[in-house]
Amino acid sequence: MDFIRKKICLSVFLFFHVCFITADAALNVSTIPFSDGFSHLFGEGNILHATDDKSLQLHLNQRTGSGFKSSDLYNHGFFSAKIKLPSDYTAGIVVAFYTTNGDLFTKTHDELDFEFLGNIRGKAWRFQTNMYGNGSTSRGREERYYLWFDPSKEFHRYSILWTSKNIIFYIDDVPIREIVRNDAMGGDYPSKPMGLYATIWDASDWATSGGKYKTNYKYAPFIAEFTDLVLNGCAMDPLEQVVNNPSCDEKDDELQKAEFSRITPRQRMAMKRFRSKYMYYSYCYDSLRYSVPPPECEIDPVEQQHFKETGRLKFNKHGHHRHSKRTRSQVLDARNHGNQDEE
Repeated sequence: MDFIRKKICLSVFLFFHVCFITADAALNVSTIPFSDGFSHLFGEGNILHATDDKSLQLHLNQRTGSGFKSSDLYNHGFFSAKIKLPSDYTAGIVVAFYTTNGDLFTKTHDELDFEFLGNIRGKAWRFQTNMYGNGSTSRGREERYYLWFDPSKEFHRYSILWTSKNIIFYIDDVPIREIVRNDAMGGDYPSKPMGLYATIWDASDWATSGGKYKTNYKYAPFIAEFTDLVLNGCAMDPLEQVVNNPSCDEKDDELQKAEFSRITPRQRMAMKRFRSKYMYYSYCYDSLRYSVPPPECEIDPVEQQHFKETGRLKFNKHGHHRHSKRTRSQVLDARNHGNQDEE
């Protein structure tokens, strides 16, 4: 099996110039049944549970979407699930997997997001990650990317690590984004206990190509599947969410020492390749929005040349960038991505 995986990985490297690590091997996470850590959020009739209590489906139909949340708030943690997204035509649909405390801190909430932005059949799936701290919605730190696989074909693990020192977003065990806390960030770094949420809903007004493509309920119900849920953090009493808990300091230390908190050289190379090839918007390069990049941004002058002042990738007349040697299908895909991005 390892030999087969290595051959597959090598083939991917030769074709896409990037070799991602096999899923779950390095994360070493423990999963929990749904009833041990979660409850329904909305659309209860659109939530279907497996008999083993380890998996569930969130449905969206013309009547309502659906969602679930963790039963507790956590003061830092590692949050994860294997997710399979809806298939076929899914424009206008958002599937979100995120942490937040917005129900308790309506004006000063913190949030960490994975948001999958719907898909036009035949085009690459797009998604974004984001961070808000202390209600800094006007200073959102979103990045947008393309996936290197079809997320509706099989399950992939999506994970969020949040400690007092750093935040890492993972797909399988590939780190795709790291935010390292520094003093200059101040309250923009999430600091209050958060819960874990997952939702599916209709965002036709903005999700796909800026709202050009709407949700088509001819393809309903749209189904997002979740399994192997992970809640690894210091649970907090919601009524005492602002009180420091010494045991949570110990848990934070434990999280910082865990394998998934340390990005290996191989993982860092995979992250660099992912961001080089699949990131199409970065707030760090959006000089129209931020004349001075936010303090956590590390500006790479070479990388910066590939982005417009809007933070979006530059595309030449052929609709692609950076790589001069491509197959015909790759060039056509890149052209489609560029058109979709600009619409």
